[in-house]
Amino acid sequence: MVAFLMHLFKLSLLFTLSSYSNARLNFWPETSQNSAIYPPTCSSIECPSYDVISVGDGFEIRRYNSTVWMSTSTINDISFVDATKVGFLQLFNYIDGKNDQNQTIEMTAPVITQVSASDGPFCASSFVVSFYVPKENQADPPSARGLQIQNWGTTYAAIRQFGGFVSDSDVGVQAAALISSLEGSDWFDAIGESKTSSYIVAQYNSPFEFENRVNEIWMTFSKEDENAA
Repeated sequence: MVAFLMHLFKLSLLFTLSSYSNARLNFWPETSQNSAIYPPTCSSIECPSYDVISVGDGFEIRRYNSTVWMSTSTINDISFVDATKVGFLQLFNYIDGKNDQNQTIEMTAPVITQVSASDGPFCASSFVVSFYVPKENQADPPSARGLQIQNWGTTYAAIRQFGGFVSDSDVGVQAAALISSLEGSDWFDAIGESKTSSYIVAQYNSPFEFENRVNEIWMTFSKEDENAA
């Protein structure tokens, strides 16, 4: 995992030297340099609850309570955007009643995409797109072909927010920027000791919302690392 984190950091340098400006790379909500904003979407639709454990320069550490997600099978694609569209369509059909119980389910946020990055820019990465199951459906969510239920226990996440519509270029850059901001902290070590080499992109807005868009990079680590800081 440590090698993976350093790989992301090297990617950040590559993108900085190429097509991205420092302003785009260093985006953080203007309300406070050291604090993420509460996604406005979560005031109108259900989102998973969390507690803020720590706040740093360009990152926030959250503890998510037990959550239930409906997830796609692995999607192999060179494009994050294309893979997320494929996965979201499956999940939209699911909440629209195209499941084994023909049950409609309320929309929630965020839609998350787990990214297992490839070794090169022209190789396919692996993506899993997930929908947060509303609390009223978590005890017995309807099943559907091609989708799997994920039950998360208490989960800790280092997060970084950024705005706009997410592009393929954004994903690696923002993940690398999160790693850069975590460097030198105990949280960096906690993430490095975790058993996963993937990260998550969380998107809170519908495609028809053009302003005040909120996206996040999540890097999760286990409950056992709670005392990292």
